[in-house]
Order: sequence, then C-alpha cells, then structure tokens
Amino acid sequence: MPEGPEIRRVADRLGKVLVGVPLTQVWFAFPELEAMAGRLRQTHVTAVDCWGKALLVIFADGHVLYSHNQLYGVWRLHRSDQPPRTNRILRARLSTSRHTASLYSASDISLWTTETLERQPFLARLGPDLLTHDVSTGDIVARLGERRFASRGLGSLLLDQGFYAGIGNYLRSEILFYAGLRPMKRPKDLSDTQREKLANSILTTILQAYREAGVTNRPVWRKRVQQAGERRAQWRFAVFDRDGKPCHACGATIQRESVASRRFYYCPVCQQG
Repeated sequence: MPEGPEIRRVADRLGKVLVGVPLTQVWFAFPELEAMAGRLRQTHVTAVDCWGKALLVIFADGHVLYSHNQLYGVWRLHRSDQPPRTNRILRARLSTSRHTASLYSASDISLWTTETLERQPFLARLGPDLLTHDVSTGDIVARLGERRFASRGLGSLLLDQGFYAGIGNYLRSEILFYAGLRPMKRPKDLSDTQREKLANSILTTILQAYREAGVTNRPVWRKRVQQAGERRAQWRFAVFDRDGKPCHACGATIQRESVASRRFYYCPVCQQG
C-alpha cells in the first residue's frame, strides 16, 4: 500500500494539470455525488492536497472531494481523448480540455466543504501530515514528549496515524535504522540527544522518500549496489526487505522480525541505542 510520500506525489501530479484550469467534465459513479457534478463543473480546482493516505481535491466554491485509495484504489492521469485500457472500475473523473484524472477501484469517496472537512471520520483521527502541515524537528520532539505518546514502543507508535500521518511500514524500519534505535524503545526512555536524532530521522527520511520516489537509501550506499548490477529492490532501502543481506553501514546481517503484527527490519549492530 502506498505511504505518505507516494500519495503526496500523486497529489502533486494531479495539481499540475487540474489547478486553475476550467473543467469540462465532472463525473461520479455514486448517485449522491453525481448530483453535485454539474455544480462542480461550473467551478475549478484550486488545490490538490493530501493528509496521510487520503487525497483532497479542493474546489473554488469551497467543496472538497475526499478519496482514500485503501488497498486497490488508484488515480490515473491521461489525455482526455485517450482513456487508459484497464479492467478497474471507474469511480470518479475530473477532466479539462487536455487532461483527465480518473479514480479507479476506490470505494471511500465523499464530498465535504472546507468548513466540515475536519469532521470527516478518517481525517478526524489523524495527526499532522509530515509532508503537508509544515512539521519541524522541534514539533516532533515536543510530540514525542506528550503523555499519550511517551510510553508507547516506537515500533507501534510510528505506525499510529494519530501520531503523525503518512508513516507506513517501510518508512518505520528506515526511520529507526537511521535513528539507531530498536522498536521496543519508548520516547520516555530516550535521552534528549536520541529524541532529537529520532525526530530528525523521521523528517529527513520521509522527505527523501517524497523527493526520490520511495528511495530512502543513502546515495553512496545505493551507488555501490547499483554498480554491482543489483535490482532496484536491493538498492532502494537501507534495511527494509533486506533480511539476510549485509548492512550498508557496518556489514552485519540485516534481521527481520514481527513488530505490531507487521514485518520489521533492522541492523543488530547499528541499532543498539
């Protein structure tokens, strides 16, 4: 399932072709939404944003189209005169004279307004989005110290979207590797220096994943693997999905275990903090 960086990139791609451009078609598969299609076609898109794994299309009249891809949903961009060939079920379509954004297979779609959006059940449970809400390292350090988070094991806390939205399973392993921490550690167990390092790891890792299309490995490490002819799956990450392989930093064997019912990867040498 895509994580925050992937959804942010989708939002950016949609925004480039939809924002500020007159709409020629607005169509929904669901009758309660289709009733609003004519009105939305008379306005235009002012922004395409995301919050965690939810995508938000914001219209000039104040309406907001909420969609969550869940396991199978996907937005596809294509020329308006060249719809893609697919067996997926079309759920929504927003078209300009040149481009179309088509949403396939998603079932969680609804219309809100900028005033009512905070009451959307999924969004109401989310913490700030690391790529949308201008989060700083200091913000993360402060949040780690809050009572509701300080006693949680990091392995489960990082997956809790109420802590910060957008961190998924591959990011969790990568973040804790760069922070030098094991998943059973709690924020309250950490020194000030460790909390600062963890906060920096959270922010820099998700920003790198966003900028480099899901790649979180350090350039010098991945270059070495690329030159050896390895496939992308082996050079994309520092530790995730690399059990049995040598650590890029120290050469120890990467281990895998289950943490919070999800697979977790770590270096037993680098992560002794």
